[in-house]
Amino acid sequence: MTATYDELPALMTRMTGDEKHDASATSTLDVIWVLYSNVLRVDPSDLDDPDRDRFFLSKGHGPMAYYAVLAAHGFLTPTQLDTFGDFDSILGYHPDRTLVPGVEISSGSLGHGLGLAAGTAVALALRGSDARVFVLLGDAELDEGSNIEAIQFAGRRGLTNLTAVVIDNDSAGLGWPGGIARRFAVEGWVVDDVDGRDHRRLHRALTARDGDMPHAVVAHVEKKG
Repeated sequence: MTATYDELPALMTRMTGDEKHDASATSTLDVIWVLYSNVLRVDPSDLDDPDRDRFFLSKGHGPMAYYAVLAAHGFLTPTQLDTFGDFDSILGYHPDRTLVPGVEISSGSLGHGLGLAAGTAVALALRGSDARVFVLLGDAELDEGSNIEAIQFAGRRGLTNLTAVVIDNDSAGLGWPGGIARRFAVEGWVVDDVDGRDHRRLHRALTARDGDMPHAVVAHVEKKG
């Protein structure tokens, strides 16, 4: 199946039972859509390709948008969306890499995705692969201390094949002096601040390869709830 962006709401409404995470899901929708539509080099018919790009959803709670985009691009079927959250469904309230085609990490417990992405970026570079690693985080997730260590490591290692996308919907409890972009910039990352609903600007930022440092994209979206 190949669906359009305008068909995503219909795909998402096929999934019920986790309405408390609706805002979390919709906040990621545009970034994930642009990644799978215009950026990631990954083929649902060849998920074992060692040189495929990797996408890690660290912000793994409320994965309805993720599942809808996967269905829109042929990784899942619309019928599978109807089973979301059922006892024997592959589509849980947190994505499981052992069950869902195309999912690279099991997530939902926040604070792990960026470290996993950095390690994967190192391994791919050592192997001489030109694959890129993209990891999507939430602004509140950056309060987890493990992310600070990963940001420091990636900056010092100069992981040019790593892009971190932070969905900023002003939900962080602690925040960061000077804003989220500064959190990465002080550690040597190249940073873009963009409108998280503007597909053209998202595409431009997500496809940029600037210098010899990792790249962070802060995608600002409206706060809900």
